[in-house]
Amino acid sequence: MTQPNAAAPLTSIELAHLRRCVDLAREALDAGDEPFGSLLVDATGAVRFEDRNRVAGGDQTRHPEFEIARWAATNLSPDERAASTVYTSGEHCPMCSAAHAWVGLGRIVYAASGAQLGAWLAEWGIPAGPVAALSIREVAPGIEVAGPAPDFADELRSLHARLHGVV
Repeated sequence: MTQPNAAAPLTSIELAHLRRCVDLAREALDAGDEPFGSLLVDATGAVRFEDRNRVAGGDQTRHPEFEIARWAATNLSPDERAASTVYTSGEHCPMCSAAHAWVGLGRIVYAASGAQLGAWLAEWGIPAGPVAALSIREVAPGIEVAGPAPDFADELRSLHARLHGVV
């Protein structure tokens, strides 16, 4: 029996999009960057833009979710942005949540939550980043959000462990 207010399970299409995000996160890590990847999917189901983290060059704003917001602001109408979905390997940070909301993008589906990542980092003794780890709902309460997707937790945990040299 489903709990009241329980989120609906993710569909096979949503899981396939998240699979691509996790693959992009792995590509980022293999390229010497932090393991995050994201897609922008329009209302017809077409992937319009994808990217991975690119902060290794020194610009800590080069998150894929932020790049999606920039791209969408330039290339999509307000209606197209609102009807789109962003899929991402990790829940948006506060900067990316704010950019998403200001640009008027639609739903967000993430594989791992910020709380999961925070717990992994704490377990490994890795200090928290310089920005409060607020959830998307805290930063942009009007955005529809789905996640995490338990199917990807072990794989993402492993990618982040590799980033931080945890065996």
